[in-house]
Amino acid sequence: MSIERITSLTHPGIEVFSALTETQLRNTLQPEKGVFIAESPKVIRVALDAGYQPLSMLCEERHIVGDAADIIARCGDIPVYTGERALLAQLTGYTLTRGVLCAMRRKPMPSVAEVCARASRVCVIDGVSDTTNIGAIFRSAAALGIDAVVLAQNACDPLNRRAVRVSMGSVFLVPWTWSKQPLAQLSALGFRTAAMALTHHSISLDDDKLKSEPRLAIVMGTEGDGLPSEMIAQADYVVRIPMAHGVDSLNVAAASAVAFWELRKR
Repeated sequence: MSIERITSLTHPGIEVFSALTETQLRNTLQPEKGVFIAESPKVIRVALDAGYQPLSMLCEERHIVGDAADIIARCGDIPVYTGERALLAQLTGYTLTRGVLCAMRRKPMPSVAEVCARASRVCVIDGVSDTTNIGAIFRSAAALGIDAVVLAQNACDPLNRRAVRVSMGSVFLVPWTWSKQPLAQLSALGFRTAAMALTHHSISLDDDKLKSEPRLAIVMGTEGDGLPSEMIAQADYVVRIPMAHGVDSLNVAAASAVAFWELRKR
């Protein structure tokens, strides 16, 4: 391993952890050079198991022979930057979760057909811009048997640092990709689409028709306004979650977990 102890916030090589924005890390002009940050030993292990390439690490000194020792051993001769806890917190703007960050190379984006080739249950995410909600949706998707996630172009990046952290690495477990026309593409692949929305003609989530669909895409909308009317009109089903006490909606992450469980593969 290549350990570099830093004493300055301007140490060469640490810009990826401190100075680059999420947009710069993603590098949309050259996606093959895109980077993301995984935080905490557990999340980094999941990413390594999923085949993501580590580029560099930022680690508290006490973790080099502690929580991060096995990770460092797996990463080969990448630079491992280390320093005092207070300096690293000043560098990143917050105290590190379990003391470890890892910069990793993004993988090429697969097509919708590739991520859905063997899928029977898919989640479509439209307009969800809150990183916490994205992470929570992916965690529920992994836990409750969703085979793939397709994101509209207006959704938040699942490899955003906070989304990765909230998902506890689940963004590395569920195949996902982007789509400009997710419902049309999924329909062409043989999926029936179920838009989660409150309308006069929506059916209940526990309707047997939904559970019997061999290939079903569950469409989740943004936190505030929900799904756009044109997307609702395009869906095969419009679905509501039955609720009590006059409550009309749930947070999108909570609603996704309920929908995934009810419509899971039997």
